[in-house]
Amino acid sequence: MSVDGEAVRLADEVQADEPGWEVDPDDEWGVAVVATVGRQLKLRREAAGMRACDFAAAVKYGEDLVYKVEGGKRIPRPEYLEKADEVLGAGGLIAAMKEDVAKVRYPKKVRELAKLESQAVEISLYSNHNVHGLLQTEDHMRALFDVWLPAHTEAETERMVAARLARRSVFERSPAPMLSFVQEEVTLRRPVGGTMVWRRQLERLLELGKLRHVSIQVMPTDVEDHFGTGGLIEVLKFADGTAVGRSDGAFNGRPVTDPKQLRILELRYGMIRAQALTPRESRAFIEQMLGES
Repeated sequence: MSVDGEAVRLADEVQADEPGWEVDPDDEWGVAVVATVGRQLKLRREAAGMRACDFAAAVKYGEDLVYKVEGGKRIPRPEYLEKADEVLGAGGLIAAMKEDVAKVRYPKKVRELAKLESQAVEISLYSNHNVHGLLQTEDHMRALFDVWLPAHTEAETERMVAARLARRSVFERSPAPMLSFVQEEVTLRRPVGGTMVWRRQLERLLELGKLRHVSIQVMPTDVEDHFGTGGLIEVLKFADGTAVGRSDGAFNGRPVTDPKQLRILELRYGMIRAQALTPRESRAFIEQMLGES
């Protein structure tokens, strides 16, 4: 085999630095989890009498990545842990770490939001800048992240896309929460990612709008007396009667749980819903946009 051919073979066999993400130093709990997992991996590798380079060759990942994972500086992906379990003969004990690692794969802020969404029985959301993250297609997400400044690295984009995709499990929960969305017309008319990505996004809205527990409404741009000028509104209600809300234009944008403050957000959201097109009218509106494209 030629030198070039051997290089290609090695490149295919050894995935140098792909399977993991950097640890957020501000995420104390995440740092602790990843450090513990890394330490366990190192102890098991050493107990098996394997050098880092030999282990790297066996799992077909770069030696540098092995050191990063064992040093708690890189979050291993599930396939890395599965391969490590197999190579070290851990009988599933290493693979079982996937559950703990899965909780810290995503940024702390997103993780906390996803936890709230997974517990809510009713979620009300108003968006005026972009299609809400829960409604976005993967291509739409990538197109949005690609134009952020300063530019994200490819790894950062992958991490954010994966985190946002994971949150979409809220649509599949049982029992299903009631989900109410109000989208500004402009968020639907902006062809994010180009015509095909934009069309697929509109089709995704129509698909989700068919779900019995999902309501999607469009706020026409020509509405004069608009109660949504304060920006995004989120209200999540839970089975025990508690709730949490947030709005860009109220209470400094911080999450609130005080009943009086929540009533203000609910009042604003209720007025916005009343001004928007009904779900049936909104569906016809989106279908018309698709027909015009």
